[in-house]
Amino acid sequence: MNQLLFLGNLGTGEIVIIAIVVLLLFGGKKIPELMKGIGKGVKNFKDGVKGLEDDIKLDDDSDKK
Repeated sequence: MNQLLFLGNLGTGEIVIIAIVVLLLFGGKKIPELMKGIGKGVKNFKDGVKGLEDDIKLDDDSDKK
């Protein structure tokens, strides 16, 4: 259970190397834009899941009556 979702058994050295490669590929100016886009995507996903949970709760409440 000490593993991150998809990272497996990556150590500190491997994570540093991956970070350097990402920095070289995208550059310093593109990384904040990339993270902003990922953040918006995660927020939209959470909002969608919350909306589905609300719909399911409403359906359960209407079935009980």
